[in-house]
Amino acid sequence: MKTLLLLRHAKSDWDDPRLRDIERPLAKRGERDAPRMGKALKEKGIKPDFVYCSPAMRARQTLERFTQAAGIDAEIQFEQNIYEAASAELIKLVRHLPNERQCVLMVGHNPGFETLLSRLIGESRVMPTAALGCVTFDIDRWEDVEDGQGKLKWFLIPKALD
Repeated sequence: MKTLLLLRHAKSDWDDPRLRDIERPLAKRGERDAPRMGKALKEKGIKPDFVYCSPAMRARQTLERFTQAAGIDAEIQFEQNIYEAASAELIKLVRHLPNERQCVLMVGHNPGFETLLSRLIGESRVMPTAALGCVTFDIDRWEDVEDGQGKLKWFLIPKALD
């Protein structure tokens, strides 16, 4: 059994037009929502043993606040290919995860994450900022992940925590 947690970065700030997209930080709402989602994961009793994160500033800041609130101390790898990736690239990254990893958290962006989640579970799903989905696979090797074979165990959005 493998578990994939997909976390879309929290709400980002668009106020400074001089910043490149990859440099945009979190907005105040994002700073509030990221730890709330981390606390929600902690309450679910799930701790990933590996984290794959986009190098974008907003993804890094989301990860920092999220993991602190969740009590996650797993190995973190920043992966350039998550930034601006389409679902085809993201599924390749999932299939190349080390098989000794049982529960992996990926932190990234839409539209790639929304499409990836939809592909994995075989149904259309919208992922607003800071959304967190838990997908399980009845497999032993990540390379065996296929479209539609994942089971959506649960899906959380910040508004639902209010």
